[in-house]
Amino acid sequence: MGDPHGIGPEITVKAFADPRRPASAPVLVIGDPGVLAGACRATGTRLHVRTVESPAGAGRTPGVLDVLAAGPALPADLALGTVAAVAGAASYAYVRRGVDLALAGDVRAIVTAPINKEALRLAGLPHPGHTEILAELSGTGRYAMMMANDELRVVLVTVHQSLRTALDALTVERELDVIRLTHEALRAAGGEGAGRPPRIAVAGLNPHAGENGLFGREDLDVIAPAVRAARAEGIDASGPWPADTVFMRARAGEFDAVVAQYHDQGLIPVKYLGLEHGVNITLGLPFVRTSVDHGTAFDLAGTGTADHTSLLTALRHADELAAHAQGDPRWTSSSC
Repeated sequence: MGDPHGIGPEITVKAFADPRRPASAPVLVIGDPGVLAGACRATGTRLHVRTVESPAGAGRTPGVLDVLAAGPALPADLALGTVAAVAGAASYAYVRRGVDLALAGDVRAIVTAPINKEALRLAGLPHPGHTEILAELSGTGRYAMMMANDELRVVLVTVHQSLRTALDALTVERELDVIRLTHEALRAAGGEGAGRPPRIAVAGLNPHAGENGLFGREDLDVIAPAVRAARAEGIDASGPWPADTVFMRARAGEFDAVVAQYHDQGLIPVKYLGLEHGVNITLGLPFVRTSVDHGTAFDLAGTGTADHTSLLTALRHADELAAHAQGDPRWTSSSC
């Protein structure tokens, strides 16, 4: 359900009630039943909120939102639109319960509504975001963030850190691992074309991909060796390509995904195409996980006006990935 002080509860109930929600994806919500009932009132969504003890049979009764209660007790008069430690602790508890269910094989997929990084920190949790929480709770050492819509897939080498520290984090080993994760994920999701492996473009770090060392050596010394190593393993990777054109080329169909070097390099192109159509997919986990590609929007919390389209998109992608995952060891059937 995400941070209870944000728009997560509202978009959750609106997405559940939307007839465009995949019929093949029965939904169990992990969160606070009282908060979700309040979100129904705020949005004018006609649902009966029912508390359940397990996922068994959940999400299959028309007009009923099944909720597995988790997290600390929340006050009746929520301070919507504010950063609070109790909200950070609650959002973490919801994710933790979801991971437990996924690892036990009790759910097909985890779909997350937005959380707030500052609230997590106030609750004493050091994680910079969902991706790092999920990796730690699942014991995953190899993981990466993919942002995707119907036109573009982008995977990040570095994520939630300053640009200065991101530059120091770029290594041949990390670069190669993200290329491998991208290749594995595209194959597992049916991302191959007619008889060919998925095509992965790797964006350069510096302007014009460094102009052969004129504008920095990272493209020559870090990115290019990783691309060569990936190709030696049979992966159809290429680059480094100038970042100011590679996303356009991928959108036109030349590549199946782009590996980007840092957060804003990769996310600006995806989000420019429309927040409502984007989805966040975590690669490398032992289960499928998707998420919205926007934040908690505290300024909209409680108004009932938040757009739930991104959450619908995340549900659709989770359902499709879980279906592809059947029998593939890289994704378990207990997914996002």
